[in-house]
Amino acid sequence: MDTDFSDKSLLTTKLAAPQTDQRIPRLQKVLDELALDAIFVTSPENIFYLTGFTGSAAYLVVGKTASLITTDGRYQDQVEIQLRASGVDAEIFIGSGRGQLESIKNFVSGTGRLRLGFEAGDITWALWEHLVSLFVDASLSGEKEVPGVPEKTELVPTRGVIEKLREVKDQGETERIGKACLIADMALADVKHLLQTEISEKDFAVELEYKMKKLLAQGPAFATIVASGPNSALPHARPTERKMREGDLVVIDFGAKVDGYHSDMTRTYGLGVKDQELLHLAQAVLAAQEAGVRSVKSGVLAGDVDLVCRSVLRENGLEQFFSHGTGHGVGLLIHEAPYLGADSADILASGSVVTVEPGAYLFGKGGVRIEDTMVVTQNACEVLTQTVKEFIC
Repeated sequence: MDTDFSDKSLLTTKLAAPQTDQRIPRLQKVLDELALDAIFVTSPENIFYLTGFTGSAAYLVVGKTASLITTDGRYQDQVEIQLRASGVDAEIFIGSGRGQLESIKNFVSGTGRLRLGFEAGDITWALWEHLVSLFVDASLSGEKEVPGVPEKTELVPTRGVIEKLREVKDQGETERIGKACLIADMALADVKHLLQTEISEKDFAVELEYKMKKLLAQGPAFATIVASGPNSALPHARPTERKMREGDLVVIDFGAKVDGYHSDMTRTYGLGVKDQELLHLAQAVLAAQEAGVRSVKSGVLAGDVDLVCRSVLRENGLEQFFSHGTGHGVGLLIHEAPYLGADSADILASGSVVTVEPGAYLFGKGGVRIEDTMVVTQNACEVLTQTVKEFIC
């Protein structure tokens, strides 16, 4: 029996404010642990996380006692408004791209011997060349002293520093992900009946995304997957003009986005499926997914959740048809730490938000994937995606 999602008033519930003002101080404590004088932040998601600024062009440098955000004239008023609303105390510089980098050099110039971290997974080669020309070539050339440039500057690659801070969500973040999940649940409930109308994969995806926007989502969390019949055996198939028909498996993998935060859910439906091999596939994946969800709690090795799901599929003779990891963290990115794969050494922490999404795919015939988004708690997890996992549609 379907869950009742008719109460749209839930969408207007006031959400807790994210604790943005506490994040730069947390990062500053990490700088000491990493023996860094400052860190240069270029990832848009990390800049938003630390400051609340949503513009498309910005740099942020966080020092041990102060921080600076730079952007261009398009965002002159917006950056002040958003930092003020977030309670973030940072200097602001408005100017050209080159001017912004010069302002960053000036901001850190009083440090002396400088260890400046940068986000190795985000920085472009062109930006790297600019940093080298500003900090390294000038200070280490030995030809002359350059005013405003520390005597010895070391550019230090960092990986996952801010992403690690992002793993555990505060209440405001969790409530936004929960609202995104609710919107996705409501949207699917509104359009699910169309599966019986021989609608095309593309048209169903359009209807689903339209409903999410009507329910106040910023938009879809990612490119919606609707895959029917043999297309369902392709884990990341894109919707086509193929029309759904009797006997098809239909995989629907989608999510909504609210205030920058994502949801992720997959349901697989059988349109009058009678093929015993496909029925066995669906039953085994459901059992694997439910076992995986039961294994999620604080302190669990993420790789062990993958092992739980994989072992159920192995017992059903299907492990070789499970071709991807079991899940991932969800937040400002649809895929972020922690990662629930076979070789993952991540440890699940209370307050992190993850998915569990095992699947099995018989190429040319059909595939099944079932996925929920959940909050990790001390002794279990709270599942945020509430659409029932019935198979027959």
